[in-house]
Amino acid sequence: MAEALMRKIVPVILAGGQGTRLWPMSRAARPKQFIELMGNRSLYQRTLERLAGSDRYGAPIVVTNADYRFMAAEQAQEVGVTPGAILLEPVARNTAVAIAATAYFVLDTDPEAVLHILASDHAISADAEYYGAVGAAEAAARAGWLVTFGIVPTRPETGYGYIAVGETLPTGASQVGRFVEKPDLATAERFLTEGGYVWNSGMFMITAKTFIEECEALAPETAAAARQAVDLARSDLDFVRLDPGAFEAAPSISVDYAIFERTTKAAVLPVRFAWSDLGSWDAVWGAHARDNDGNVVRGSALLSRTSNSMVLTDGAHVVVDGLDDVAVIASQDAIFVGRLSQAQQVGGLVKQLKADPATVALTETHKTAYRPWGGYSSVLMAERFQVKRLFVKPGKKLSLQKHFHRSEHWVVVRGTAEVTIDGQISLLTENQSIYLPLGCTHRLANPGKIELELIEVQTGSYLGEDDIVRTEDDFGRAG
Repeated sequence: MAEALMRKIVPVILAGGQGTRLWPMSRAARPKQFIELMGNRSLYQRTLERLAGSDRYGAPIVVTNADYRFMAAEQAQEVGVTPGAILLEPVARNTAVAIAATAYFVLDTDPEAVLHILASDHAISADAEYYGAVGAAEAAARAGWLVTFGIVPTRPETGYGYIAVGETLPTGASQVGRFVEKPDLATAERFLTEGGYVWNSGMFMITAKTFIEECEALAPETAAAARQAVDLARSDLDFVRLDPGAFEAAPSISVDYAIFERTTKAAVLPVRFAWSDLGSWDAVWGAHARDNDGNVVRGSALLSRTSNSMVLTDGAHVVVDGLDDVAVIASQDAIFVGRLSQAQQVGGLVKQLKADPATVALTETHKTAYRPWGGYSSVLMAERFQVKRLFVKPGKKLSLQKHFHRSEHWVVVRGTAEVTIDGQISLLTENQSIYLPLGCTHRLANPGKIELELIEVQTGSYLGEDDIVRTEDDFGRAG
């Protein structure tokens, strides 16, 4: 056993969720794990840094949606972490098949691998208590148990599922008594008074071998789909694309329902380290340091006679006067205002926005769209013209492309632009501009050391993003 515990744990980061309860900051195109909610690092980056800070872990495996592949890779690079692999899900199918596919992927090269399954968007204090729990969970996993981490509750929380703690095992973990769905307040208060119940954190420690054995016995459709998705996977740049046909055939079911609630090998390890799933704005508020009035403020804001509130703004100056227990979340194109203590309701509001064609875009895309080379913000749009702000990272370049329905004017605001038009290359610096006629083959690159910023004015009969033909691309998007 001592030799086994010297082996490095394989951390698996699940980074494919959309985080709808943190709207309007979190949206389908850039969900909460990839935005900066806690300081100057995204939640995903904070997870990577936590893992890199311990020699208990090997290189992480990241599982994410194919649409997020460049964000996942680039944000890892920004914090100096090189994932062991980035597995791409072609569609969302919940956690059971994602974990099963990862287990098969690892099992093919390491039959003794222990996997620590982690969310990409949780706030965790990686202290001695945390690493002690990791060690205890690893020992239980190597003894044949599928271990879930249970957070000892500190309040009667109705936003989490619970686990009843059963008989204590020799490893220090306990058998799972039963899983309990999110309770009402009275039940949560009873759980807190009685003891013996923990929050279901959604973190697991498993051996790939034991998990696959249980998955094949209890959820054979999930196992078969995962096995085939890995067998037929293909490499794409630095990514591993799981086979779309096989993956889509998998049932959309959580690992709790598919495996943990049915297996006889489920164990729970009660832990007390600081943890939050940051699943709602009140949870984000609770994870921040607050001022003397209990307020959390980020961005340009003025609070007067206001207490126990949170104001996050992404541009507009927000003034709040004479209120208590409010959340004001102001993005570039949408604002949420509501009771902070009732912030769990945001997910339901997002469903209403999605159901209305007039507002569905507010749940999917930001005013600023991010691309592997940088991104752009929409400044002004009318019937036959559009103004955008483009930003290109140093050393990056857009695809070689052309448009059939629009021409463009580029004005450099900051940095140096290398512009290719029909094979002719020009260098532009601040306050210089260039015209791109309709149908020309063109490319924009940043050869400099600072971010390139320019204003793009589009004119034409159709200005949609799908009016683009790529003939060459550094990011595998040609065609």
